[in-house]
Amino acid sequence: MSITGATAAGSLTFRDHVRAWIRENEPLTQAAVDAHWLCATWPSAVGGRDLSWDHWDILLAELSATGGPTPSTGFGQTLVGPTIVHWGTDDQKRRHLPGIRNGTIRWCQGFSEPGAGSDLAALSTTAVRDGDEWVLNGQKVWTSEAFLADWIFLLCRTNPAAPRHKGISYLVCPLRQPGIEVRRIRQIDGGAEFCEVFFTNARCRGDDVIGGTDNGWAVAMTTLGFERGASEATGWRRFAPEFDEILTLARDTGRTRDPVMRQRLAAMWSRLEILRMHELRGTATVVAINKMYWSEYHRDVMELWSDIAGLRGQLLAGDPAQQEMLPGYRARRPPADYPASVLQSSFFFSRAETIWGGTAQIQRNIVAERVLGLPREPAR
Repeated sequence: MSITGATAAGSLTFRDHVRAWIRENEPLTQAAVDAHWLCATWPSAVGGRDLSWDHWDILLAELSATGGPTPSTGFGQTLVGPTIVHWGTDDQKRRHLPGIRNGTIRWCQGFSEPGAGSDLAALSTTAVRDGDEWVLNGQKVWTSEAFLADWIFLLCRTNPAAPRHKGISYLVCPLRQPGIEVRRIRQIDGGAEFCEVFFTNARCRGDDVIGGTDNGWAVAMTTLGFERGASEATGWRRFAPEFDEILTLARDTGRTRDPVMRQRLAAMWSRLEILRMHELRGTATVVAINKMYWSEYHRDVMELWSDIAGLRGQLLAGDPAQQEMLPGYRARRPPADYPASVLQSSFFFSRAETIWGGTAQIQRNIVAERVLGLPREPAR
């Protein structure tokens, strides 16, 4: 069964199409690739399905209900792919989009640097033209899953004489080459998905600058816009199962008999429902405030989890004492190389979510200036 054109019908019709397709195509891994669902929100002209984010959310929900694979190629699908669709030349689209669509090429994002976090324009990694190639030198940090990636999309300073925002270019570069070193960063929960990436005379093609030389800031803002859009469409779905686990833990440990704890749980449930409603609205104004809203919700709900778990929450997932103290605890198991449980890891990660992608304070400035039209904050 084809679901082409199903977006023209109502959401209920689309959901019925997806359910029928799932029944007819199990196992789904290769079928999802063949059906162009990995990049279903892309335009059909470049191999997508023209799905809205609302329909994408329905697709994820139905696949999740069957335990099926999530149609995703990570940063390729959600960030660099749509950016190439928007800014890329025909040749760049021909060379880079197929590998993202079929899931054979993995990407990572090289924006942050040791001296350029929230102030992204302070980046110092350079790209110098050498014939028909760019020569890259510098360092990126907090590069998610770079150790798994084949390519990196990154910002480099290509015109040091230009003003900070004007001399930056957006390049795509093969990651597995001499001159590039990837070092994993071990985190407090034992995981190591973040990396440092060092460039020492690394090279990429001269025609692999996206959007034109020295125009990287505008291209990067497009990428960050896609990042906010993807977050706006999937945040509630990511947090709802987690809240269910926290509620189960509260019941199993008797904490729901505490009236103060019940009020805190009810407040978090209300905030989660508000997030769901924000995502259903999906307006530009909502997207602008959404990252600030969900990151602060997640920080607060994970603090609630820590209070419910108490000292038990400090026991590692494999510790038999955790199972003895929490006999009804049904938390998902972490990957084999994680000593922390999924909720422990989520607690640690929630501390960073109000920082990466623009701190909560910066997000408030953006909302104040760009949504509410308030005066800009005075320069210090």
